[in-house]
Amino acid sequence: MKKLINGVDQIVSEMVEGLVAAHPDKLRSIENTNVIVRADAPVQGKVALISGGGSGHEPAHAGYVGEGLLDAAVSGEVFTSPTPDQVLEAIKAVDSGSGVLLIVKNYSGDVMNFDMAADLAEAEDITVKQVVIRDDVAISNPEDRRGVAGTTLVHMIAGAAAAEGKSLDEVEAIAQSVADNLRSMGVSLSPCTVPASGKPGFTLDENEMEIGTGIHGEQGVERRELMQADAVTEELVQHVLDDMHLNDGSEVALMINGQGATPLMELYIVARKAIQLLKDRGIHVKKTFVGEYMTSLEMTGCSVTILNLDKERKRLLLSGRE
Repeated sequence: MKKLINGVDQIVSEMVEGLVAAHPDKLRSIENTNVIVRADAPVQGKVALISGGGSGHEPAHAGYVGEGLLDAAVSGEVFTSPTPDQVLEAIKAVDSGSGVLLIVKNYSGDVMNFDMAADLAEAEDITVKQVVIRDDVAISNPEDRRGVAGTTLVHMIAGAAAAEGKSLDEVEAIAQSVADNLRSMGVSLSPCTVPASGKPGFTLDENEMEIGTGIHGEQGVERRELMQADAVTEELVQHVLDDMHLNDGSEVALMINGQGATPLMELYIVARKAIQLLKDRGIHVKKTFVGEYMTSLEMTGCSVTILNLDKERKRLLLSGRE
């Protein structure tokens, strides 16, 4: 294992220190936590948005803290949920009295700990609501689906709604509508290595790939011989579309997300094919995102996310921050 770190135990805290040191005009941290908040938080009259989870998915979620996006991000240890008390500290730091929305990826530890923090905040008379993201169609049961790269589109659209001054109920409803119309699926060509273990989460031969992998190095639902980019893209897009109700003329946002070690050159090759496939089906891509939005350390591969847009989701996405 080769990693540019000082020590396994300091990875997350040093990352947080580095983020704040690099962007002191926009970010600050809360002492003795791995919580990053907007430098100007709490913003009076505005619903506050918080997300988080285990570290190792950068830029998610700390990279989305800022005007028109999140008010705070809570970073757990690598691939480990943040504790309820850290989430509570984030809630207290960003609440201006207008309420707080928690955007939570569907992992048992995240859901449990954010839920506990919400209860603790309610006991302190802070109004908190939650939206749980389940966009990974690699899992057949919708209730069990993991929250993956599509979560970042919830950050952008809910962030735009909150920035407009909408109420907590309105921002929650918009975030939930995004979550309900969002689907993703990924493929991995090589695994990632969690620093604390020092070993890859799984192994793949040079001529193998795995479809439906999770963002924590979870194995996929199917192992295949390595295919060319167009064939891989067709596979991912088809899986995602099979779970959506899109018609000729539907409008969508498309995200091609790199998993941490995939060159942009390859991501744009995937984007080219995905756009072509959607166009062939009469689906209009109104906004395309290509890059690293939610990574898995140094895993190679990508995921495809499609968001069905209605008039309001499109307006907020096109007017918001990325």
